[in-house]
Amino acid sequence: MFMVMFVLDDVIFADDILNSWSEIGITNATIFDSRGLNRRLKKVIPMRYAFNTGVSEETGKLTFFVMVETDQMVKACLDAIEKIVGDLNQPNTGIFTAWPLSIIKGIPPLEKKER
Repeated sequence: MFMVMFVLDDVIFADDILNSWSEIGITNATIFDSRGLNRRLKKVIPMRYAFNTGVSEETGKLTFFVMVETDQMVKACLDAIEKIVGDLNQPNTGIFTAWPLSIIKGIPPLEKKER
């Protein structure tokens, strides 16, 4: 079993990624809004009293977590993402990582799907 984490730079691609993961058999993912340390450390003065233009300079990212059973599924997740956002080695695309899990409690075993 592996944990996959993906930080998406452009949230406009979120639904496409979830749909592509669904097509390869991934139906559960945890997603949350996130901001990196670099953005947090910037000493930006909040513009609370400025005219509201409706446009925020502060934009977040989405972080996806999903557990998959095999390293082949890890690769399938990565391939699906790169088909949508492009090569993750390019700037402003995202960050992908996966690692093996040695202890898992609190969830039922993932069902193996026949293909």
